[in-house]
Amino acid sequence: MPGPGAEALGFPPDFAQGETSLSELTHRWTPPPGIESLLAEGSPFELTEEDVLGSTVTVFKNRHPNLRAQFQAAATRTPDAPYLVFPDRGIELSFSDVVASAARIAEVLAGHGVGKGDVVAFAAANVPAYTVAWWSTVVSGAVVSSLNGWWTPHEFAHGIELTKPKVLIGDARRLERVREVGVPDGLILIEDTELEPLLGPARDGDPALPDVAIAEDDPAIILFTSGTTGRPKGATISHRQFVHIAQVIGFQGAMAAVFMPPPPADAPPRPQPSTLCVSPLFHVSGALPLSVATSTGQKMVFPPVGKWDELTHLTLTQDHHVGAWSAVPTQLWRLLEHPQFDEFDTTSVMTIGGGGAVFQPELMRLAAKKMPWARFGVGYGMSETMGSGSRLGGVTMESHPASVGTVEPLCEIQIRGADDQPLPDGEVGEICIRGACVFLGYWDNAKASAEALDDDRWYRTGDFGRFHDGVLQLESRMRDLIIRGGENIYPIEIENRLVEHPAISQASVVGVAHHQLGQEVAAVIILHDGEVLEVDDVKAWVAAELAGYKVPTHVLFKPELPYNATGKVLKNQVEDLVAADLGTPPA
Repeated sequence: MPGPGAEALGFPPDFAQGETSLSELTHRWTPPPGIESLLAEGSPFELTEEDVLGSTVTVFKNRHPNLRAQFQAAATRTPDAPYLVFPDRGIELSFSDVVASAARIAEVLAGHGVGKGDVVAFAAANVPAYTVAWWSTVVSGAVVSSLNGWWTPHEFAHGIELTKPKVLIGDARRLERVREVGVPDGLILIEDTELEPLLGPARDGDPALPDVAIAEDDPAIILFTSGTTGRPKGATISHRQFVHIAQVIGFQGAMAAVFMPPPPADAPPRPQPSTLCVSPLFHVSGALPLSVATSTGQKMVFPPVGKWDELTHLTLTQDHHVGAWSAVPTQLWRLLEHPQFDEFDTTSVMTIGGGGAVFQPELMRLAAKKMPWARFGVGYGMSETMGSGSRLGGVTMESHPASVGTVEPLCEIQIRGADDQPLPDGEVGEICIRGACVFLGYWDNAKASAEALDDDRWYRTGDFGRFHDGVLQLESRMRDLIIRGGENIYPIEIENRLVEHPAISQASVVGVAHHQLGQEVAAVIILHDGEVLEVDDVKAWVAAELAGYKVPTHVLFKPELPYNATGKVLKNQVEDLVAADLGTPPA
């Protein structure tokens, strides 16, 4: 799914982004005039070309060697600045507090045999111990397995079987689900409340952070992506990716500062940048800000655990002078259309960003009307690229509002045809991305990794698009992806579950347009002769194995499905059938 960029983390999106150059049918970002000092020799953003896992790509020459170094640098630079804030729990941890806390929890993990290369799984809501133990894991050279907190017991079992963690840290609710399907021999379960006493400022006798050697291309975390073949895959994210994306965001912010007028001499000091962390840490849109904040000095404010709520979001924005919102379209619709929106002071919000789906032009117009002081920007990317790819903001947003913008700095994008060769502007093909932002591969899945990454480390996204005047247009999801409230849903996973029911002969799942959620799930069911099922029976069957957001909202029973001459279900005709029955346009 797409992740946050400069806009979502406190930087204006509408600076001069530079031109997109086309060389050998590859689209690249090129620096605009006026930023020469930012790229000067010895500067934080000096560029060079290096070999990254066999592919020559553009990188920042002066960078942290791994996440631990970036983490420690934050505590040295601004030790007392708030970093992680949980208002409902009365917990506020500074950067130095988090380093001390992470070292204490790392000692606990080491006591359970966790060392470099070992896996620590997490199954929890955004609780304080999760945020700190996440750091404890990566600074130890171990690997975070980001189990989706919305999974069912059977889905948890798959994630544990795939990544084989030594330790699983979770909250009570998720650990109960894990226990339902049986805990593998040797797996140690730790409830988050056991770790909370270890959080807080430095104490006498504290251990130091682990000093194990960590290479740039060592794995840091595993992010699960919705499975195109019925089971989620684990996208393996390196230390290099995290450090690189943080520096790209800093670079975008520095460019913004170059092109913005300086503040008046008598202007008050700018407050510490802050954001609300409304995305779960098992998503790229949660894990990335947690890391990037140690580079930008950002304060992260966490809402109470539970269902996301507009009034809570608005209250925390007002109380903490939040400067940046990052949201999926569903959340932004609900915020802007809430009847009490105008009762809250949201003037601190200077940037609105996000990803997860294409933001409709009407939503952007509404945001501009309700919050004219804020700048808007959205991105196109996915877990495998840590949200990097292209970005829409500023002038491009005005001229191409239905696009996904221009190539981000230090990314390369090609549009490839069926023969895997790059296509010229205007032609539709598969979007492929290359750069230091690209993942290592899928955890313990060499076949899927080889299908996704070619020999020169171009990542085949599986999405169709085309370039027009240097702007990327997203044409369709090649894999029939449904995006519901920012959650990626692959129909085949639901279809596989449906046809396991003894009464169901065939099933086809498609997306249905929804005003706030973007899409809802609809299932067309063909029953075996003589069988009878109710809609609620179908929903309960899916819910027993899959997360709630994958359960079809709409269930239609039909005598047959439309097929082509080769026996493939014609999804476009299924969409038309559903739209006709429900009286809604196809998604």
